[in-house]
Order: sequence, then structure tokens, then C-alpha cells
Amino acid sequence: MPLVDVEMARFWRARRFRDMECLSASFLTHEYAPHAHDTFSIGAIESGSQIARVKGKREETGPGDLYLIDPGVVHDGAPGGEGYRYRMIYPDTTLLVDILEDVSGKVFNATPSFPKELPRDPQMAIAFHAAHRALETGAGALESEEGMLQLLAALFDRHGSAVIVPLDTMERTAVARARDYLIENFDTDIGLEEVAKVTGLSRAHLIRAFRKEYHITPHAFLTDKRVREARKLLRAGQAPADVAIQCGFADQAHFTRHFKARTGVTPGQFRAG
Repeated sequence: MPLVDVEMARFWRARRFRDMECLSASFLTHEYAPHAHDTFSIGAIESGSQIARVKGKREETGPGDLYLIDPGVVHDGAPGGEGYRYRMIYPDTTLLVDILEDVSGKVFNATPSFPKELPRDPQMAIAFHAAHRALETGAGALESEEGMLQLLAALFDRHGSAVIVPLDTMERTAVARARDYLIENFDTDIGLEEVAKVTGLSRAHLIRAFRKEYHITPHAFLTDKRVREARKLLRAGQAPADVAIQCGFADQAHFTRHFKARTGVTPGQFRAG
């Protein structure tokens, strides 16, 4: 399948899957800034290649490779070679658990996770594209629902597991306090010294420890948190200009630049999806 000669991105919500966010896009030059999602990020490349850094590890992916990224995991992405075309869905944890229980008929007493973020699985990649196209083209309800339900269950069966929580250390606890402070005060103009005081670490130590734990700087984490909150307000129908102010951005242009760098679409496209 040849790549198109212009960039495009189509964003929509799958109503039959509790408004699960979906994306189909072709990118030639667009580069994603490091970011995370409150949901899972699941997808596959149809053509071309993408160079992504996930948890600090850089890897190039192409047709046959999957994206299975847990909520909160920082990642980015840039075109490799002549660009790429890909498809993504963003199911939240509750939706995925409900699907696993529905398909298996058993209670799922754990938090689902995908230990390997970029596995190679050509068979599942082809199945994903088929299920995704059925959602995008508005295929019959039974066809599109059945395909996506079976696809997600099969993906987890092949590549999923339960979350393993690492033991806490003093440094990890300190940066967790910094993370929580940034989350609670995302809509204010927070300074590095202010956050460092919360942790008891020096500013340099805070940046180093935060990057080690979350693979992102405190400032980048704050910007990403603002974008994630902005997504909620846009979904509720608020105007981008109002959302920019509420989420702590300097102005609408500043907001639009950071939003597209993390989602691939503008605030207006996201709101209309």
C-alpha cells in the first residue's frame, strides 16, 4: 500500500465501545513529543515505518509490528524513511477488563498490562487492521463489535499479563510526590524550585530522578498532563480557547502546538471527532 504524499489524520470515537478514541493517520514529517495516555495505546503500522522511544528505548517499527502501550507509559514517535500510515485505538482499563471478562466468561481479578510494548506479530497486525477498518467505515454493528471484541481478547491472550508493581525506594517515593504535586497543580504556573521543595531533592537531582523513573522531565510531564486534561474538556464540548486557559497554557497557539505534538490532531479536530 503506497504512502500518500500529504499528511492526514482522522480521529473519531467508537460509540459502541463507550466512545473509545480511534485514529487513522499518515505522517511524513510530524513528530510526536514524549507523552503518555490515560488509556491503553493499541495499534499497528500499515505501511512505512516509525521510530519510537518507549521507556527510554528507541526502536523502529513497520508492518507486522504492534503497539501495545499501557496507560501512563511515556513514548514518542517520528517517521522513519518516507513516513508511515498507521491505525490506533485507545481503550481505557475498565473497557479492556470488561471485554476480557465478556469473551472469557470469567472474572478478571487483576490489572491488565502488556509487558512488551512493540512486539512483532504479523498475524495479529493484519487482524487489527481489519477490525479497525470495520469501525472506521461504519460496518454493521454486529460485524464491527464482534471483530474488535475478538481482536482485543486475542491480543491480550498472546501478549498480555498482570501488572507487577516495583518496590518503593526513597528516591522513587520522592519523585512520586513530585508527580502527584504536578498533577494536583497542573493549571498553575509551577516552578522547579517549588516542586523540588515538595520532594526534598535538589532541582538537578529531581530532574535526574524524575527522568529515570518516568522517562520524561517534570516540565514535559506537566505539559502532557495539561494536554490530557484538555482532552477531557474538549470531549465535553468546550471551546479550545477556553480550554487553553483552564489548563494553564500561555495562549491558544501554545496550546494547539503542544496538543498536536502529543495527539497528532488539532484541538478542533479532536473536539469534532
